[in-house]
Amino acid sequence: MVDMWRPGRVIARLVDIAGRAVAWLTLAMTLLTFGVVVLRYGFNQGWIWLQESVTYLHAAVFMVAAAWALQTDDHVRVDIFYRKRSPRYRAAVNLAGTLLFLVPFSVLMIAVGWDYVAASWETHEASREAGGLPLVWVLKSLILVLPVLLLLQSAVTVKTSIAGLRDVDAQGSA
Repeated sequence: MVDMWRPGRVIARLVDIAGRAVAWLTLAMTLLTFGVVVLRYGFNQGWIWLQESVTYLHAAVFMVAAAWALQTDDHVRVDIFYRKRSPRYRAAVNLAGTLLFLVPFSVLMIAVGWDYVAASWETHEASREAGGLPLVWVLKSLILVLPVLLLLQSAVTVKTSIAGLRDVDAQGSA
């Protein structure tokens, strides 16, 4: 791995901490789902807020951990075009993919989602279901958290890819 500049290490650490933190929510999600099933089929009981909390946790895991998955190279990729290629090729693909697809997508998501999230915050939007959670506005905030974390990780990926391309060039000419 190429040495990162100091801001890159800070950003990478932030993304890592966020990803690891929300990864633990999968355990809570599993336990809550089990509880919902036991209550529904064992005791003929159901609470909307409990079911909605599983949805909230699910959204948090995917939206906050997406940048972490990118950082750890655990995201979806067409490996047949990538896996057995040279470090230079991989750095070029990472750089191009980040600049051509990820950054514009993230910026667009912020631009489109901003008013939507702001409207939810203004009204402190709550669940439409009786007995549901009153925190829909917090859930919708994740729509902006996702692209912000992706943009932060994009900065690290771009810097690392450029450094990787330069490192390969320096090794090839030495």
